[in-house]
Amino acid sequence: MTPGEFLIAYEAALATQDWGQVAPLVHEDATVTFSNGVVYKGINAVQGAFEKNFSSIKSEEYSIAGIHWVRETAKYAVCNYTYHWQGIINGELAGGAGRGTSVLVNENRRWLLLAEHLTRQA
Repeated sequence: MTPGEFLIAYEAALATQDWGQVAPLVHEDATVTFSNGVVYKGINAVQGAFEKNFSSIKSEEYSIAGIHWVRETAKYAVCNYTYHWQGIINGELAGGAGRGTSVLVNENRRWLLLAEHLTRQA
């Protein structure tokens, strides 16, 4: 799997809204920063944050576009992209977009998300 293929798999896993699909793609030391500025460090904190989002956003559609690979080596890859999401929160249609940066690491011949930082679109 290439870093580009990893991003496609990650996007598809997020679309399932099932942590069991996302977990195999996330490094145990992952750090995720959501667009509200809250930082989640370690797989347990990241899991809690994702599961909270999955339960509060129904029928979410999430997409990544405009991927720019900042650096790609055999051991790590860094990319920037635009993300969009839309779903139902408390019965109301909600959505947003912004910029994301992801750091991927290749361990034991598997690409994993090591860090993700999302910002809101201004």
